[in-house]
Amino acid sequence: MTTVAAPVGFRLNGAEVRAAADHPHLLAALREELGVTSPKDGCAPSGQCGCCTVLVDGKATISCQVSMEKVAGKEVTTLEGFESAERDRLARAFAATGALQCGFCTPGIVVRAKALIDQKGSGLDRATIESRLGAHLCRCTGYTKIVEAVELLASGAPIPEATLPGGIGKEGIKYEANSLALGDRGFIDDFAMYGMLHAALRLTDHARAEVLSIDTAMALAVPGVVAVFTAADVPGELKVGLIHKDWPVFIPVGGRTSYSGDVIAIVVAEDVRTARRAADLVEVKYEVLRAITDPVAAIDDADDAVWGLDGNVLSRSAYQRGDVEASLQQSAHAIHEVFETQRVEHAFLEPESTLAIPTGDGGMHLYTGGQGVWDDRNQVAAVLGIEADRVTAELVSNGGAFGGKEDMANQAQTALAAFLLDRPVKCTLTREQSLHIHPKRHPIRMEIWAGCDADGKLTAFKARMIGDSGPYASVGMKVLERAAGHATGPYSVPVVDVEALAVRTNNSVCGAFRGFGANQAQFAMEGVIDRLADKVGITGWEIRRRNVITPGAVWGAGQIMDDGCLGALMCLEAIQPHYDQARLDGKAVGLGLGLKNSGLGNGFKEVARAVVRFDSDGGVEVRHCWTEMGQGVHTVALQVAVEELGVAPEKVRVIVDTTRELGAGQTTGSRGTLMGAGAVAAACQAAVADGMKPGIDYEGEYRVDWTNSLSEGLDNPVIHSTFGYAAQLVVADRESGRIEKVVAAHDVGRAVNPMLCEGQIEGSVHMGLGYALSEDFPCDAEGRPSNMTLRSLEIIRPKDMPPMEVILIESPQPNAPYGIKGVGEIGLVPTAGAVAAAYHELDGEWRNRLPIEKHQPLRIG
Repeated sequence: MTTVAAPVGFRLNGAEVRAAADHPHLLAALREELGVTSPKDGCAPSGQCGCCTVLVDGKATISCQVSMEKVAGKEVTTLEGFESAERDRLARAFAATGALQCGFCTPGIVVRAKALIDQKGSGLDRATIESRLGAHLCRCTGYTKIVEAVELLASGAPIPEATLPGGIGKEGIKYEANSLALGDRGFIDDFAMYGMLHAALRLTDHARAEVLSIDTAMALAVPGVVAVFTAADVPGELKVGLIHKDWPVFIPVGGRTSYSGDVIAIVVAEDVRTARRAADLVEVKYEVLRAITDPVAAIDDADDAVWGLDGNVLSRSAYQRGDVEASLQQSAHAIHEVFETQRVEHAFLEPESTLAIPTGDGGMHLYTGGQGVWDDRNQVAAVLGIEADRVTAELVSNGGAFGGKEDMANQAQTALAAFLLDRPVKCTLTREQSLHIHPKRHPIRMEIWAGCDADGKLTAFKARMIGDSGPYASVGMKVLERAAGHATGPYSVPVVDVEALAVRTNNSVCGAFRGFGANQAQFAMEGVIDRLADKVGITGWEIRRRNVITPGAVWGAGQIMDDGCLGALMCLEAIQPHYDQARLDGKAVGLGLGLKNSGLGNGFKEVARAVVRFDSDGGVEVRHCWTEMGQGVHTVALQVAVEELGVAPEKVRVIVDTTRELGAGQTTGSRGTLMGAGAVAAACQAAVADGMKPGIDYEGEYRVDWTNSLSEGLDNPVIHSTFGYAAQLVVADRESGRIEKVVAAHDVGRAVNPMLCEGQIEGSVHMGLGYALSEDFPCDAEGRPSNMTLRSLEIIRPKDMPPMEVILIESPQPNAPYGIKGVGEIGLVPTAGAVAAAYHELDGEWRNRLPIEKHQPLRIG
């Protein structure tokens, strides 16, 4: 006979409560039994993200690290239990300073801030704040504005009025900032409803293996388990994908696994712990095969890396202008180098979560945090074997994505379970499952030949790139196409020969990640520029000034640049006084210059729509089609409405509408602000022209349909409609080698909200420094990832972040709404090259491989 432990009693937010003793930790009791959701689960039970921080007897405590036994008799306080005035002050401080973006990590940081202030009061200094925030990860902000918020609170000074922004160019708080800061605005895993079941995935044990049998009997025998589903239960299509339908939602008996994130089964139970425990009991027999993990060798490997596909080359992107071999031979200076970048994990703080609810008429309502809700809808419908209009995919603003939530993670499997059981089902991935499943940043090997004349003017450039795309297509071919297109960076090169291959392997799938191939290409190109400057005997700034693109210049595959590219030179000129002063001060300096397109380009027809509707009481509802994931697209929509309609911002409600065909595909490519602003502006203008009548849906559209594909073979194709530009300076101390400062000058075209623009840049610089120095997500010889915790990813913590100075440049993009250019991705395009150059000044060694600290660490002293 099983003995059930007595419930554990403790005080929660001032009230006596009792919770089951068998919860694995306090966080589970709070969220699953007591309905307290402000503490978020980002990595339980590892305790490495800080999202679940609460007060236990007044001390900031990671709740997923506290056993139920240890909480007995304690006083537990969450944000729900803070005094109303204190909640308001904390929320307003974080909102007014721009200290939150996606908001998933923010409640835990707010709790930590209160504990620090209660302990230290006005004596709380910046160094202490940065040190104590080391228990917290924030992937969005770069920590700068978080530290400012805590400093403001500790000072006791009045909190600036936290108001919504006015029209275009005005500063103001992020839409929903206060509710995000306090954990009140729910994420999908915070949702609960009557009759809801919980699901867990069973992943493969081997990256490449034949599946001989799947035995679900032991899992089904666990009390509380309702069902186990496999590929045999799928009524529609088994494979999904954004470009190629090559990604199985389950691997069937007789099928073959192709990476460590392949799904074998989904287990549905009455509670999440039972579902996860039972998922481990699904028995699978395999014939383990040799994993194909070397992308260079995979090109000519006789075996196919992926089940059901022939060959291992996913795509080839290439273009050529002039005779590169002759130009290199005639160059005064020439170099030949090989650069390598690493696979990197997005590390968004919210693990993927899906809630699927049958509609009772054979349809499905899907709550998803994906970056492409219409793609989610269409793919789920295909798997269920029903028409797309029977599925509504409702966006729930997610806790960070950076490209990692473009492909589906668990949406199809969750929807299948709900569809077959005719009951609501929620499935939230564990952090380890999330790390296995979603795509990463491509590692790319880049062999480069380049030359210049005696004055440092570039003469020729040749590149051969090989990117490890993992097994499934995702958007891998587009990433390598983008890397090829951006290979020459923001420089004018008369003779070019570029080829980029995306190769299939059994390593982690690689796909979209902030920068989308431009980061990798720019690391190589900045290394080329610095080596040529060294040969010519001029500074890094000067060689960039001599080669930077200008209006009328021919770029990349032959595109003739418009006046929007003046921003590249403006960024360089803005950096110059900082560069010169650092050199005068005897510092080691590194400079990076970069460009990044906004939008998809390459011949893709991009169309976005928005709807504006007026209430009888003067309220305005703005409906758009873009995923809010911390970048602030809701705030942009609000500011456009205020600008065009002349209404007060408090009157505007912003909604992502998936009940009608507004969709423009994925929220990707730094295009949400650009295209979202255009569509909302058009809808507002239609409303103004008609007198802004209540009860009418005024629709607006913005399209980019004038770009060309490389495959068209044009001499001067318009590959991209819009580019953003950035110059970044890394300043390091010559004795310690420590990076003392980063100055980032960014041309954003028009800063819709300068504070939010700054926050995007600070967050991307933080990510760029980690990319340059420490972050890595390697796979072993069997194709399995080896860094399977957040701590092992080596993400830079607050105390190790150098001060940042952001300079906003506004060089309007012709023909773009308000002159807008993208800002979300360009922020980390130049960073790695700048760090590598600064390190070269410190020890005289050139860096060819990322991350630097792992492969070519600093050698001084």
